[in-house]
Amino acid sequence: SAEHPRRHQPPPSLAARESPMYAPPTTGASAAAGGGNGPEPANAQVMFDSVTDGLKHLYRQRIRPVEELYKFGEFYQPLLSDYDFEAKPMVLLLGQYSTGKTSFIRYLLGRDFPGQHIGPEPTTDRFIAVMHGDEEKITPGNALAVSSSMPFRGLELFGNGFLTKFQGSQLPSDLLEHITIVDTPGVLSGEKQRVARGYNMVGVCEWFASRADLILLLFDAHKLDISDEFKAVIEALRGHDDKVRVVLNKADQVNAQQLMRVYGALMWSLGKVFRSPEVCRVYIGSFWNQPFRHKENQHL
Repeated sequence: SAEHPRRHQPPPSLAARESPMYAPPTTGASAAAGGGNGPEPANAQVMFDSVTDGLKHLYRQRIRPVEELYKFGEFYQPLLSDYDFEAKPMVLLLGQYSTGKTSFIRYLLGRDFPGQHIGPEPTTDRFIAVMHGDEEKITPGNALAVSSSMPFRGLELFGNGFLTKFQGSQLPSDLLEHITIVDTPGVLSGEKQRVARGYNMVGVCEWFASRADLILLLFDAHKLDISDEFKAVIEALRGHDDKVRVVLNKADQVNAQQLMRVYGALMWSLGKVFRSPEVCRVYIGSFWNQPFRHKENQHL
């Protein structure tokens, strides 16, 4: 039989080949509740203005429903809000008392901040979140833990005993426009000091460590011993090894020969705590606004 010629099929238009575009809302009450202007098309190409908006949308559409189904927010920590994604990078300072943690923050800011106490004795008796603000003020920990615009909502799980030892310090600073610094009380040695805190120090440090982008362990050239509580805090940082940096502070208080001995003693102490074959890198410095005592270490 005669063969019929094939009819020429025109190529599909560009509009027919493209999947529909869908831009979910990122602000407003509906977005905060996880909803939008209707269901997302199955084959939609979702467009966002930033990676943060994409992560928020992914969390609301995929992860949050699972957390709500299994009551994750009631047993572990509150569900994430938009501010948890938009929060600034956090730097956590840990160390024993009088190792220069508060002076380190003051050195970075170039000025005093509300609530700071500096001295040779254990002066900082609370966790202080140093944040940017238009004016200087101190916010109690109870207010920070319930504020939807702060990334500290999970801290109410540690009870009022901790919230009374937690506060926010706000001040105008160019550095704080990009990061948030968390100052911690000096880790003490002895069973009495550990029990008398009234809250789980190791648990609180682990909570901050899981949310911090950088963890600085500060050591003093004259305080190289690691107490039992500080050892427990360091062990709680496992899983966050990529964030940890070890800083040997107050290096100007000893001469070059003594600094070599101090460095070796610190590495020996850290080797008993950090159970890894790699050697920890130690950053040496003297972070305060006073003249150096031994200037031969200044080139370090």
